[in-house]
Amino acid sequence: MNIKSYLSETAAKYNLDANALQFPDCELDPAKIKVIMINEVVPKNPDDWFYSDTPDPENRRNALGLFEGAGIPVKSMADILNLGVYITAALKTPKEGYTPDPEAIKSQLPLLEAEIAMFTNLKIIMLMGDAAIKMVNMIAKSQTKKNACQAGAAGRRRHWNNEEFYWNGIRIFPSYIMTGKNLLIEPFKRDTIIEDIRRMMEVIK
Repeated sequence: MNIKSYLSETAAKYNLDANALQFPDCELDPAKIKVIMINEVVPKNPDDWFYSDTPDPENRRNALGLFEGAGIPVKSMADILNLGVYITAALKTPKEGYTPDPEAIKSQLPLLEAEIAMFTNLKIIMLMGDAAIKMVNMIAKSQTKKNACQAGAAGRRRHWNNEEFYWNGIRIFPSYIMTGKNLLIEPFKRDTIIEDIRRMMEVIK
């Protein structure tokens, strides 16, 4: 299954311009995916995207480094997919300011909902940053009247205190954004993500 084609068709159903959106351009078997890692937004420069054809896109370099930091040797996005892990972004358009545009969140929410629904054997959803947490909570609340997890720092703290969050039987890991300079400025976030990846892999073994 080609994810870009699927999401482009889904965008058209909601009158969204697929050409203005960045989708994961990859082939996979949805039944083999056990984890979705949902980052906040796509980069301003598409060449930096996880699935870019450029030789060393920034997002992919960050992702590979985090997995390697967790002791999981990967050299490509295909290696990550072969682990049963799919990486995407909650918002398929870049943010212009510090926080995502509320209108973009509202209009693109059906895309993320359809993307999650593709995977019928999910065990974990990792929410990489507050925008991803917010959007998945909005989807969960529309379906079950309850949030998938507590938002913000409180949810991350409770998760790290071994409180487990679940939505439709899927375990929710609230974590930090896995791209950008914040990983250099605040190295504890990188360390937290690495440990979350270790814990994630233990669950799906």
